[in-house]
Amino acid sequence: MKNYLSIDQGTTSSRAIIFNSNLELVRDSQKEYDLVYPNDGWVELDPRDVIETVKETITAVLDKNEEIEACGITNQRETTLVWSKSTGEPIYSAIVWQDRRTHEICSKLKSDGYEELISQKTGLLLDPYFSATKIKWILDNVDGARSMAEEGDLLFGTIDTYLIYKFSKEKNHFTDVTNASRTLLFNINTMEWDDELLELFDIPKPMMPKVLACDEDFGTISINGNNIPIRGVIGDQQAALVGQGCFSNGDMKSTYGTGCFLMVNTEDNPVSIKEGLLTTIAYKLEGRVHYAIEGSIYSCGNIIKWLRDKMKFFNSAIESESFIDKEGNSNNVLFLPAFNGLGAPFWDSDIRGGFYGITQDTTITDMTTASFLAIAFQTKEITSILEKYKIEISKLLVDGGMVQNKTFCQLLADALQKEIIKPTNVESTALGACKVAMIGSGVDLREISNQNLSTFRPNKDLKEQYLINHKNWKEYITDSLKN
Repeated sequence: MKNYLSIDQGTTSSRAIIFNSNLELVRDSQKEYDLVYPNDGWVELDPRDVIETVKETITAVLDKNEEIEACGITNQRETTLVWSKSTGEPIYSAIVWQDRRTHEICSKLKSDGYEELISQKTGLLLDPYFSATKIKWILDNVDGARSMAEEGDLLFGTIDTYLIYKFSKEKNHFTDVTNASRTLLFNINTMEWDDELLELFDIPKPMMPKVLACDEDFGTISINGNNIPIRGVIGDQQAALVGQGCFSNGDMKSTYGTGCFLMVNTEDNPVSIKEGLLTTIAYKLEGRVHYAIEGSIYSCGNIIKWLRDKMKFFNSAIESESFIDKEGNSNNVLFLPAFNGLGAPFWDSDIRGGFYGITQDTTITDMTTASFLAIAFQTKEITSILEKYKIEISKLLVDGGMVQNKTFCQLLADALQKEIIKPTNVESTALGACKVAMIGSGVDLREISNQNLSTFRPNKDLKEQYLINHKNWKEYITDSLKN
């Protein structure tokens, strides 16, 4: 039995897990850290928190007497770091994927007519969510950064790249195709950094990491006397797709973490959908590229964290389950889930969150239920668009920390009127990183077993009620976007 190390670096925590060849969890460790919000719409993290929490969790799970076959890394995507080649230290905090500070840069490029060009090359929308404008902002706003970049002394990377650079003995400056595809700088048709886009965003090409397939050799982690080959790297949402075993055309999963990300495998066909969904690279494994359609929702688990930490509605995320009405009745209270704008399919950076319909009779249960309904209804907006394009959805595979909440899973099934399928191990991102490392170590993709699953079936008696609730919520969102 061989063991594999999976590093799952998320938006608000780092996790290390040892899996065995049967994909059974042997040991795990997780450490949280705080994000920083310097201005309205700005979201940052301290790179030292990432490095320290990753180091602590790896150290916690490693057994000195145990040989680790390989390591797989999965990470929050789009979060942007720029560091000095000579010192290895960042010149600014990491700008998190949720950050909206570059909205004006995107608006200017849109008004200049570049959005269609960017979409054709990258499959993405021109939005602050992605890395390119974050890099440009750092180069334009940090003293001396632009000249350092032009002299070849600055390197860019998403979190995976920074971890590889900091932890590998070789100090490799590598990324994989999935993370590269989320930068607005990588051409998903030619599979390389695009010179025209780099020039458009005024980013020197020497800053960019070398792009590898997900299952290539990324170097060797050297930590506490252990030397572990890195044989898998993949962005977190693509990792969840792999973790859920979505390897065929039409296979679909939705991850409910800090944000929510629904992804559909379209194999070798980069399908383009105009209604606010993204075309992206699902993975490159065993020499073959698969594409995917993705719907990205900014606010999900962070809503529940806000209800817990800021509003003090309950003491733990698990406790929130007792404050969800089992039939989805929020007593006419509606929630706009837009702490940092709305993602797919609305893509509005300026709008902010709020409740509607609060009266003296409103309870914590009403507001909590309205918050969970808003998450479900955002998912419904995306699945409705997919169905217009004849992408059949009979069931939805779900994962992420939020789906440990069984009441939410049932609410989701009732809101979508679809079967919700939950794996025993809901941390599909970490599992996906392990699978990719196994493939990179020579294990045949077809030999990797799937997990036990739980099914939540929709209550047909609640169908009409949920249709009315969704209609009211959609009208509230639409009216808010107009104002």
